[in-house]
Amino acid sequence: MGLSLALNSARSALLATSSQIATTARNTAGANDPGYSRKVVSLVSGAGGTSVVVTRASDAALFTRKLSAASAAAEGQALLDGLTALSKTVGDTSEAGSPAARLGAFNAALQAAGNRPDDAVLARNAIESARDLATSLAGAAEAVHGARLQADQGMADSVARINDLLGQFDLASKAVMRGTASGQDVSDSLDDRDRILSQLSAEIGISVSDRPGGDMAITTDSGVALFDRGARTVSFTSTAAFSAGTVGGAVTIDGVPVTGANSPMQLASGRLAGLVSLRDDVAVTYENQLDAIAGALVDTFQEADTRSAPAYVGPMAGLFTAGSGGALPTSSLGLAGRIALNAAADPQAGGDAAALRDGGMNGSAYRANPGSDAAYAGRLRALADGLATARSFTPGPPLNETATLAGFAADSAGWLEATRKAASGEADYQKTLLSRATDALSNAVGVNGDDETAQMLQLQRSYTASAKILTMVDTLLQTLLTAIR
Repeated sequence: MGLSLALNSARSALLATSSQIATTARNTAGANDPGYSRKVVSLVSGAGGTSVVVTRASDAALFTRKLSAASAAAEGQALLDGLTALSKTVGDTSEAGSPAARLGAFNAALQAAGNRPDDAVLARNAIESARDLATSLAGAAEAVHGARLQADQGMADSVARINDLLGQFDLASKAVMRGTASGQDVSDSLDDRDRILSQLSAEIGISVSDRPGGDMAITTDSGVALFDRGARTVSFTSTAAFSAGTVGGAVTIDGVPVTGANSPMQLASGRLAGLVSLRDDVAVTYENQLDAIAGALVDTFQEADTRSAPAYVGPMAGLFTAGSGGALPTSSLGLAGRIALNAAADPQAGGDAAALRDGGMNGSAYRANPGSDAAYAGRLRALADGLATARSFTPGPPLNETATLAGFAADSAGWLEATRKAASGEADYQKTLLSRATDALSNAVGVNGDDETAQMLQLQRSYTASAKILTMVDTLLQTLLTAIR
């Protein structure tokens, strides 16, 4: 009886140690996998002997913190990328391609023409400078439309990614539930599920909650269910092209909008939220500022009707027009993309540059020069004074202000750069938080190679000791059998 008990004990110890060695080797193999959690072997004694239970190290609080940090970091980076693209395309007030710099150059050319109104070369220089300014505004508006389109396409890609990850999560969650119900080792399936959640959190802000039986529910950070015993459908219809006033489509989850002005539960973080902010907020705000600059130009350079009633029609567009015809625009929406030179003053279109000095781009009733005096400088100086006069700009927050046209243009470029700089600082901060959260989680549940190596050596010694006991029992049994024979 004593030998039988010793044999069973040695065999149980040998099997338990073998399982521990296998788990340690498994941990060592997963040491370089950031999604791998350390596996822990527990020995449970019972009537049938010692059994082995494998669990994994976990820290729910740190994992939740990592998910939220990943969402915030992805949101900040998406917004920063869009702002950087706008900043590179438009430039700042010190770069020749920016609307603010072009406006400064045009103002200088206009003043030079006013000082020498009889100089045809200076007049043509002023016209060309005005052309550069209009082109710069149109290019900036086109850059805004391109940034919005790129953000919209990024939203479509993000939604497709979210749906794919939810499908993967469904399979992983079912594997966990099946394994839990049958008492199998589900630690690898749990790792797979956590990897999917980490990727999903980068696309959309999420909250997770555990349920009995290994089940898990996922909601957005605004409370809309993403996964509840099954994946919910995330939908989005992309927009083919953007122009001024275009309203992009909303992202919906089972028909509930989670982006856009009509959403009762808007997303707060994730790459998707950052792209929405760029497309519907920041880019639109900047375009409104560009439209305000274009509107002020058209208004400043309009021509006055010199007739009296009943022939009086009213002012008409002068050097800068809003498209075909000389009518003044009724709205500034999209004006930056439509502003152009009046053909009557554009030598390239067959016009006369002297019309800038004399007026009359809309007919003789709009001529400012009372005669044919080549030294007439009244209109040119009035236009230069108009550029230097403070006016009210109301493109929307935060640049509803009273300023000169040049001052507003500089403030607009400064706002864009300040917004980009703030986004850059926030993105760096969130990346740091994500790195710290990831490191903290790795320290808590990850694999330490040195510890596993030391554990392996200890287990090998235990295995050797159990094997020696088994060999000794075998020798004693052989001796006993020989004596009986």
